[in-house]
Amino acid sequence: MPKKIRELKKLLLKAGFTYKPAKGSHSKWLHPKLSKGIIIAGKDGSDAKPYLEKQVNDALEALKQIAEEEKE
Repeated sequence: MPKKIRELKKLLLKAGFTYKPAKGSHSKWLHPKLSKGIIIAGKDGSDAKPYLEKQVNDALEALKQIAEEEKE
Protein backbone atom coordinates (compact mmCIF):
# COMPACT_ATOMS: atom_id res chain seq x y z
CA MET A 1 0.00 0.00 0.00
CA PRO A 2 1.49 3.36 -1.00
CA LYS A 3 2.25 5.99 1.60
CA LYS A 4 0.22 9.18 1.75
CA ILE A 5 1.73 12.49 0.70
CA ARG A 6 1.43 13.75 4.31
CA GLU A 7 3.55 10.83 5.53
CA LEU A 8 6.35 11.70 3.11
CA LYS A 9 6.21 15.35 4.21
CA LYS A 10 6.50 14.31 7.87
CA LEU A 11 9.55 12.16 7.08
CA LEU A 12 11.21 15.06 5.27
CA LEU A 13 10.47 17.55 8.06
CA LYS A 14 11.85 15.14 10.65
CA ALA A 15 15.04 14.76 8.58
CA GLY A 16 15.62 18.53 8.54
CA PHE A 17 14.19 19.50 5.17
CA THR A 18 12.56 22.87 4.66
CA TYR A 19 9.92 23.58 2.07
CA LYS A 20 8.81 26.39 -0.15
CA PRO A 21 5.30 26.46 -1.52
CA ALA A 22 4.98 26.49 -5.28
CA LYS A 23 2.09 26.67 -7.72
CA GLY A 24 -1.03 24.77 -6.78
CA SER A 25 -0.42 21.66 -4.73
CA HIS A 26 3.34 21.62 -5.43
CA SER A 27 6.02 22.23 -2.83
CA LYS A 28 9.81 22.18 -3.11
CA TRP A 29 11.75 20.47 -0.31
CA LEU A 30 15.39 21.38 0.29
CA HIS A 31 18.09 20.22 2.67
CA PRO A 32 21.33 22.16 3.25
CA LYS A 33 23.49 19.04 2.94
CA LEU A 34 21.96 17.87 -0.35
CA SER A 35 22.40 19.63 -3.67
CA LYS A 36 19.17 18.36 -5.20
CA GLY A 37 15.70 19.18 -3.91
CA ILE A 38 12.49 17.16 -4.06
CA ILE A 39 9.27 18.46 -5.57
CA ILE A 40 6.12 16.99 -4.07
CA ALA A 41 2.83 17.42 -5.90
CA GLY A 42 -0.56 16.40 -4.61
CA LYS A 43 -2.90 16.82 -1.70
CA ASP A 44 -1.88 15.50 1.71
CA GLY A 45 -4.50 12.74 1.67
CA SER A 46 -3.53 11.43 -1.77
CA ASP A 47 -1.47 8.29 -2.31
CA ALA A 48 2.15 9.02 -3.22
CA LYS A 49 3.38 7.86 -6.60
CA PRO A 50 6.07 5.14 -6.51
CA TYR A 51 8.70 7.45 -8.05
CA LEU A 52 8.07 10.03 -5.33
CA GLU A 53 8.47 7.47 -2.54
CA LYS A 54 11.74 6.37 -4.17
CA GLN A 55 13.03 9.97 -4.34
CA VAL A 56 12.25 10.53 -0.66
CA ASN A 57 13.81 7.22 0.40
CA ASP A 58 16.92 7.92 -1.69
CA ALA A 59 17.29 11.40 -0.15
CA LEU A 60 16.92 10.04 3.38
CA GLU A 61 19.48 7.33 2.64
CA ALA A 62 21.91 9.92 1.26
CA LEU A 63 21.55 11.93 4.48
CA LYS A 64 22.31 8.79 6.51
CA GLN A 65 25.48 8.21 4.52
CA ILE A 66 26.56 11.83 4.97
CA ALA A 67 26.00 11.56 8.73
CA GLU A 68 28.08 8.34 8.88
CA GLU A 69 30.91 9.97 6.92
CA GLU A 70 30.92 12.96 9.28
CA LYS A 71 31.28 10.64 12.28
CA GLU A 72 34.47 9.13 10.87
